[in-house]
Amino acid sequence: MAKTGTTTQGLRAAIERSGYYPTLVAEAVQAAVGGEPVVSYLVHQETTFDANEVRRHVTVLVLTGTRFIVSHTDEQAADATSPSPYATTSTESVKLGRISSVVLSRVVANPESYTPGQLPREVVLTIGWGAVARLDLEPASCGDPNCDADHGYTGSSTADDLSLRVSEAGDGPDSVRETLAFAQALSEATAATSAR
Repeated sequence: MAKTGTTTQGLRAAIERSGYYPTLVAEAVQAAVGGEPVVSYLVHQETTFDANEVRRHVTVLVLTGTRFIVSHTDEQAADATSPSPYATTSTESVKLGRISSVVLSRVVANPESYTPGQLPREVVLTIGWGAVARLDLEPASCGDPNCDADHGYTGSSTADDLSLRVSEAGDGPDSVRETLAFAQALSEATAATSAR
């Protein structure tokens, strides 16, 4: 389930509609947002299956005039460190100028008959700001199949701070639309910030 909008009251209502520890999630998000007006937001709840357990997770993305705020809340079963189930909530506030990439991948069925405005069946929103990077290395070669010299390594570094997958089948068409709307608002905000 994803919900998007542009007001603080709408954000609170979307968190409550998610039904996932709304008081806990809303308090954490509101503390991070502070007094800034909300430009856009996205609330996305996921349910995952881990062995014999069902786990829920909610991600709240908020765009203000100066910052991108991301909040994650996860629930955990009782374990050796806690005799009762518990939830962990974290928030991160990123200045818009630090966002280095906003990647939106679209999966479209029957691309030969695609029409403008057609809803993708799935979208993956990936946002990078340099907090987490993935490094992929492989042995370098010179192209000579008979060469056995050590040419070191070659690789690439990819910003991968946040990746959010939303599908029409799993989350519904409204969730896909809302993710597209938030991605556009964030892209426009980062473009405006870099132009200053």
